[in-house]
Amino acid sequence: MSRPFAVRGLVALLIALPAVNLPVPAARAEPGWRATAVAAEGYWTPGRMAAALPAEDEHRRSAPGRPQPAPPSHSFDGLPQVGTFFWTDGHNKGRFCGGTVVRSAYHDLAVSAAHCLRRADTKKQLSFVPQYHDGRKPYGVFPVKLIYIDPRYYDLGTDGGARWDYTVVRLGARSDGTSVERAVGGFDLAVRPGYSHRKVRLIGYPGSSDAKYPKPLDCSSSTHRYTSTDPRAPGDFLEIACAGYIGGTSGGPFLVRDLVGYGYAVIGVIGGYHTGGDTPDISYSAYFNEDIWDLYVSAVRGEKPAEP
Repeated sequence: MSRPFAVRGLVALLIALPAVNLPVPAARAEPGWRATAVAAEGYWTPGRMAAALPAEDEHRRSAPGRPQPAPPSHSFDGLPQVGTFFWTDGHNKGRFCGGTVVRSAYHDLAVSAAHCLRRADTKKQLSFVPQYHDGRKPYGVFPVKLIYIDPRYYDLGTDGGARWDYTVVRLGARSDGTSVERAVGGFDLAVRPGYSHRKVRLIGYPGSSDAKYPKPLDCSSSTHRYTSTDPRAPGDFLEIACAGYIGGTSGGPFLVRDLVGYGYAVIGVIGGYHTGGDTPDISYSAYFNEDIWDLYVSAVRGEKPAEP
């Protein structure tokens, strides 16, 4: 297994970001934050969350899988650090995509797929619900404040920019003033983790289910390097075989056990090649390199994000 460079909370940030003053507050307070958080909590009722559809830019996972068998997935109640972004689109329809809280100096960052959140100007009530399952929001609702996407993704689009199909998201505090990482914890963000891993945990929220309130999917499998053969979507991607990852699972994390016992590190998010894959049994991620680190640093510093 390749050894990732893992972002280890404040320790790494003290080296990379000497301008950050400590001690660090629990959340970056902004005018009106409490009213925004209360409104988000009230808007995302169990019924609205259950009725939400996958992100508009997710266009796959209906075709049959590859002939070789893929490890099965199973539904479960989820992890506190992994959850769902919810929003309403320009037609007032609820939408969703997966996300994961990562460790950071201000305890307020999450990662997801860029194709989920790239049209931020068309989204209303955009919020993050950690460990959403069975219509529940056990840790409350955290409004989205800023979305950091590589400008090349905006310029090249979902296929041409597939190598940059990831985003770092800054979240506001929930209604009681608690930041998301203080509420649920966070995972390390691994930069240049390598492609070959024997055991990777893949979590995703499916877009359809026989249950009234769907649960997230969980699967463990190996990953390897996939070099695109589609000239419209060039690049090298993480590939994993896990059965049943239908539309809606975009943005869900690829997780590996942390090398020094801190839990998990995020080495990818479902997306990248063909916004995550063409079948339910094979999923992809853009490769996490220095470009996602740059987004992460910008988010910690609170810099102005790139715009479409």
